[in-house]
Amino acid sequence: MKPFDPRRAEPGRYPRLEAALDTVNRDLAATLPDQPPLRLVVWEERVYVAVSDGSWHHNGLREPDADAPDDLALTLTLGLVADAAQETVTERLWQAWPVCPFHKIGTHLRPEGTAVDWEGWNDGDRERLVWWCRGGTAGGCHDLAPVGELGGALPGKERRASRHRERKR
Repeated sequence: MKPFDPRRAEPGRYPRLEAALDTVNRDLAATLPDQPPLRLVVWEERVYVAVSDGSWHHNGLREPDADAPDDLALTLTLGLVADAAQETVTERLWQAWPVCPFHKIGTHLRPEGTAVDWEGWNDGDRERLVWWCRGGTAGGCHDLAPVGELGGALPGKERRASRHRERKR
């Protein structure tokens, strides 16, 4: 058995995963401003989305096949990375993420425009991916924001603070 020795992913080695993680990290920065960006680490030929200390909590990822259609590869990669990021943040930081600022409950990754009775992913899901909220006890499910654009969905004061932090970077 190999010793446990994950290493930081070499920049440029996983371009689609890196691009997707950059998108997801915008949401992390907008909603958890004190949390350092997530990063990619590699262990035993698998890539993981990790918090700043290098720990993760998901099954690992692989760069999509080069011959996959671009729109499908980009959507699938973003979905895989966003899902891995959500699982890692939730399990490693012990908090739901991302949280709907209006209903104060965790959101879920879905294709844009899905309803409460959505059955799950299929090969035709090439739409834009969103963070989806189930709503309150009386319903009111809604798409909160596309992945990478959570900062724009925050209430006024939080949105202004998020934009201010972004400009300082």
